[in-house]
Amino acid sequence: MVTIRAFEDQVRQFHRAGLAPGLVHLYSGQEAVAVGACGALQPADVIASHHRGHGHCIAKGGKLDQLFAEILGRASEYGLGRGGSMHIYDPANGNLGTNGIVGGGVPLATGAALSAKLKGDESIAVCFFGDGVLNQGILFEAMNMAALWALPVLYICENNGYGEFTEIDDVTAGRPYTRRGEAFGIASEKIDGMDVAQVYAAVSAAAEKARSGGGPTFLICDTYRYSGHHVGDAEEYKDDAERQLWLERDPILKIAALLGSHDAAAITTEVEAEVKAAAGRAKAVPMPAAADGGGGVYAQ
Repeated sequence: MVTIRAFEDQVRQFHRAGLAPGLVHLYSGQEAVAVGACGALQPADVIASHHRGHGHCIAKGGKLDQLFAEILGRASEYGLGRGGSMHIYDPANGNLGTNGIVGGGVPLATGAALSAKLKGDESIAVCFFGDGVLNQGILFEAMNMAALWALPVLYICENNGYGEFTEIDDVTAGRPYTRRGEAFGIASEKIDGMDVAQVYAAVSAAAEKARSGGGPTFLICDTYRYSGHHVGDAEEYKDDAERQLWLERDPILKIAALLGSHDAAAITTEVEAEVKAAAGRAKAVPMPAAADGGGGVYAQ
């Protein structure tokens, strides 16, 4: 979690310096979901992410320097700088990619789960998505299929309370939102997305059920993003008192209290040095050459 937080702080600095082209969406505050979920998975399991996906990439084993390089538009291993923050693809670590389409990872994970079932292996698929996807038809279509075929897939909603600049209560009917999964007979649960241990326990149980043929699970993880929708968002729609309440529930501070101040400080120092070194290596990666433009476009 500390690595993800430090990574996002560095991305923010890159963007402010004009080094990261386009928009970047930071994961700070939501680290417990990615770490708790991916920590409960096996190497062969796959994930599908969303536009706020740096944390998922790191939690699933992504290389920090190559992630930085892709965000900076340099010739990274993840896309030669062409995909940027919202289109990072890392098949070596079972990452089907970050995604700029709202709900775009849902059918990818569902399809991967179908593939695993047809092949008869024990891998499962997990898709992460924001609360805005609770109102997208693709979620219902995918969950219906997953329920009918008992697919080994986990649907994890990271409910950070806002779809872009709009509060969830203004646009989303049908509380509790777990009803969306229950309508298809899918085991559904709402958990504290600021508690990494709780996320780990819930995903571990759901993963075991999926591997044993028990079908999909739908989890809603209540969490909070500390930044705006994107780095340049002034967040005028957020309430300061609300923000303070969520900051007091910070997932990293909670674990730090358990570890003790000395151990927590040592971890932070070590991680920040690692992230800084990775950022330096990323800036040394060359920009894509003109000849790279056709690479990966056509099958050989």
